[in-house]
Amino acid sequence: MRLPQLGALGQRRLAASRVAVIGAGGLGAPVLSYLAAAGIGEITVFDPDTVDATNLHRQVLFGDADMGRSKAVAAAERLRALNPEISVRAVARTVTPASALEMLDGHHLVLDGTDNFPTRYMASDACEILDLPLVWGSILAFSGQVSVFWGAGGRGVTYRDVHPVPPRPGEVPSCSEAGVLGMLCGVMGATMAMEAVKVLAGLGDVLFGRLALYDALRARWDELPLARDPQRPAVTEIEDVMVTCGLPGPTGPATDELTVAELPALLAEGVRVIDIRETHELADGMVAGAEHVPMAELLALAGRSDASGTSVPADGAESSGLSAAAAGLEGAVLYCAAGSRSASAQRVLAERGIAVRSLRGGFGAVEGSGIEVGLPG
Repeated sequence: MRLPQLGALGQRRLAASRVAVIGAGGLGAPVLSYLAAAGIGEITVFDPDTVDATNLHRQVLFGDADMGRSKAVAAAERLRALNPEISVRAVARTVTPASALEMLDGHHLVLDGTDNFPTRYMASDACEILDLPLVWGSILAFSGQVSVFWGAGGRGVTYRDVHPVPPRPGEVPSCSEAGVLGMLCGVMGATMAMEAVKVLAGLGDVLFGRLALYDALRARWDELPLARDPQRPAVTEIEDVMVTCGLPGPTGPATDELTVAELPALLAEGVRVIDIRETHELADGMVAGAEHVPMAELLALAGRSDASGTSVPADGAESSGLSAAAAGLEGAVLYCAAGSRSASAQRVLAERGIAVRSLRGGFGAVEGSGIEVGLPG
């Protein structure tokens, strides 16, 4: 309050603000910590995932005692302890294209700290429709990006102006596949929180129409100007891009996985082994005896979930049980490049009553293990 650019008026604006944070992971942890400490009046935390040991080096809201707990619930408890004067709501459910408008409506600003493309497009589309500012951040290895998107009634820049076409599944690795330096999350998350406070308090020059890029190894910030594509129509409905660019599922290991040492015996028993990578990833071969079903097709076989979480067959027809194709997945072993996508697929299928196992380490663990590898087809 002693800062003349902020003052008592700016602090009252923060206290009156309602903010939604999608993701309580590497970026969400510092974002949430600083927003709560800054006195944001109401914070909604969206995250369907649970705390895992692999999270702790970068998701500093959590400790060893939180292992297995809901991230949203654990984060909300920490924020209330940090600042009892604010209101924090935990939503341990996935924000879906069907539910996004309802779940985000009523907030003044949204922050997206997720690590998958379907959620990024969904958050941007929902914010454009609701005319909400969106603070977006992304991290991988030693690099990060931050920007502020705002549709502004069809005149502003959004995530779709930066990335018009969603990447294909497997085209861009996730943090769990490629790794990320824990301290990078703090740098980028704090920057996202700073931009959020600037937007809400009317402070300084916001990163609107600019993309800030940080290289931790060079300790250097760079900046790219952004402009709206004049040919891009305003978003009027939320597109579900899961089929075109991958699964927006929980991070962390599978709830049922096996090691590469267990795979030969299962192959000998005739257990169904499914390579869920994309076709362009098969150049180095695939496990001999496995079949290739890209992840999007696999999930389509099992049907998708509607906003309520009820299983819906891929053709949209009502069904009280699994289709024959979905039932055929029961007991299968899934593998991808490094184990991340198969773990996400395993967990989602488990929620739909289909028990499969994920190969820890994916095809990367198979190479050099002595397991026979052949070319597809």
